[in-house]
Amino acid sequence: MTTYRFGTVPEVVERLEGAGYLADEAIATVVFLADRLGKPILVEGPAGTGKTELAKSVSTILGSELIRLQCYEGLDEAKALYEWNYKKQLLRIQAEQGREMSWEDVETNIFTEDFLLERPLLSAIRSDHPVTLLIDEIDKVDFEFEGLLLELLSDFQVSIPEMGTVHAKRIPFVVLTSNNSRELSEALKRRCLYLFLDYPSIEREKAIVLERVPEISEILADQIVRLVRSIRQLELKKAPSIAETLDWTRTLLHLGITELDGGTAQATMSALLKFQTDFEKVAAHLKIPPRPGEN
Repeated sequence: MTTYRFGTVPEVVERLEGAGYLADEAIATVVFLADRLGKPILVEGPAGTGKTELAKSVSTILGSELIRLQCYEGLDEAKALYEWNYKKQLLRIQAEQGREMSWEDVETNIFTEDFLLERPLLSAIRSDHPVTLLIDEIDKVDFEFEGLLLELLSDFQVSIPEMGTVHAKRIPFVVLTSNNSRELSEALKRRCLYLFLDYPSIEREKAIVLERVPEISEILADQIVRLVRSIRQLELKKAPSIAETLDWTRTLLHLGITELDGGTAQATMSALLKFQTDFEKVAAHLKIPPRPGEN
């Protein structure tokens, strides 16, 4: 009998909120269906919109181990799935020298559990405990690596030529994230439920700020998120992420600032922006939004 992790969509919303992640119904519905259908979630969207944080929060509410594969250009099977401990194998071969053994016997001795080095994907499949597998920034790898994932994502198994097929002991909850820097293959997308995370609305980001930095006043939180929203509409090299909104909020809190003005905002932009050209653009367009209720 299948045991589901979540009972209803509202339950997902409530449990994620308890973990500090404010999910709307669309996000919660995809998480709920991923559990019911046993499918991975592919989360796409701009950098800094909470994609990785969603996986971490799901891991928290499920009480599962978070296994993270951080993707990068050139990532291969040896770093993502498994490799053999060649030095240890060589020592075993040297120790067996002088004995009457065929290559088949030697091969049997050195391709065993004792010589297998697990990487994140294989660890997630072989774990005896509940696992949330985060494959972060999948768009940074090439199409060949995507092909490596297809068996795992569709059947939750991995084929090791020397040992056979390894089936998942427990089906992990899988989240893949992408900053949409390139188009992913149809084969990969077909195996996943799709979720697009954009920057939150002003109301939702304000709620996030008040949740994560409860010491801040509602008036200042409103000014912060409105100004961040206007900054994101500029053509910047890097738009401020939600995490950077929170960093800026904490910066203002530590400085004892209770209300934004142009000078204060410009003086503290280093917590929000990361490129000089972005500083210049923001400085040229800086406008502090009015307080709630003001025209």
